[in-house]
Amino acid sequence: MGLVVQKYGGTSVANVDLIKNVARRIIRTKEKGNQVVAVVSAMGDTTDELVQLTRQITPRPDPREMDLLLSTGEIISCTLLSMALKAAGHEAVSLSGAQAGIQTDAAHTDARIVAMNPGRIWRELQEGRIVVVAGFQGVTESMDVTTLGRGGSDTTAVALAAALCADLCERYTDVDGVYTADPRICPDARKLKDISFEEMMELAVQGAKIMHPRAVEMGALHHIPIIVASSFNDAPGTLIHDEVTMELRSKLRGISHDTDVAKITVVGVPDKPGIAAGIFEPLAQKRVSVDTIVQNTGVHKLTDLTFTVARKDLEKAMEVIKPVVKSIGARECVADSTLGKVSIVGTGMQTAPGYAAKMFRTLSDKGINIELITTSEIRITCIISEKQVAEAVQALHQAFHLERVA
Repeated sequence: MGLVVQKYGGTSVANVDLIKNVARRIIRTKEKGNQVVAVVSAMGDTTDELVQLTRQITPRPDPREMDLLLSTGEIISCTLLSMALKAAGHEAVSLSGAQAGIQTDAAHTDARIVAMNPGRIWRELQEGRIVVVAGFQGVTESMDVTTLGRGGSDTTAVALAAALCADLCERYTDVDGVYTADPRICPDARKLKDISFEEMMELAVQGAKIMHPRAVEMGALHHIPIIVASSFNDAPGTLIHDEVTMELRSKLRGISHDTDVAKITVVGVPDKPGIAAGIFEPLAQKRVSVDTIVQNTGVHKLTDLTFTVARKDLEKAMEVIKPVVKSIGARECVADSTLGKVSIVGTGMQTAPGYAAKMFRTLSDKGINIELITTSEIRITCIISEKQVAEAVQALHQAFHLERVA
């Protein structure tokens, strides 16, 4: 008998008929002799609807109250799924994040898991029940409900798989695998049979919505293989794991993109030690994540410092930076919220030259201006105009022939 953790996204449980469909899939897995723990997101657009409700009350809701409110979306879907399983003749129990033993820090709306205590889950499994857990949430040591940030149900599922020493974590959504690019904007995108944790992490961090980055990171840390597949069909999905079959024709694995990018430039920064720390420490204290950082060469003991943040964090970042600009004696800070980014990812880039040159030439031939460039060993990212992101993805996918099967 194996132990399988399955995660179902919001589109998979968007209505009663779909919840019944998920119940049937879970039952099939159970009847193959497996113990099953299912993690569910909120139904459809429930989370967005709850956020809109808060906006009618206040533009800046209290984070603690926000977490308690948003956690109800997953509670609804997990209890309904448990009811559907019982109605189909199978023993099941629904658990909140707290009941499932998911303990987090106190960073409301973007909490991190600090401990897993799955004793209740083990007891329920030993009684022969299917366990349905509300994703996206946990509880602090002082019993305050927290949420794990958008996409946090992925993290819940992988964390449970690690804590339970599961054989496999299956992530079901409305897309039947990981593609070489977003198939919604690139019709030639090809589904991958498998992909490494390292490559999937880069794709996820740079904008691919198929998996939450923290979930991939946790899977890599605990060596939990993850299958990404569709809950709407039985097509083979994509396996995310430690080792992959290397493709021969192209050493790139995929292209990711993100239109949630804002740029902040601090102009006329004194070129002396400690200034960068004085800028980025206050941002870290306010939990603003910074992505690309570029500092120009100093001229006349002054320099410009540019960095990017998620667009949703721009207002908070500017509130933090404006007083810092005055305190360090910089001239001003300016923001641009009309940007996006496109990235090429592949471990094969480490040992083969020419990828950067080909990427830059492809974008140039399309008249796409590059604002900023950042790289890792297996990734090259260009910050460009948001309006040209889709065109850039299509052009790069064609230029690197990612539609071809190795």
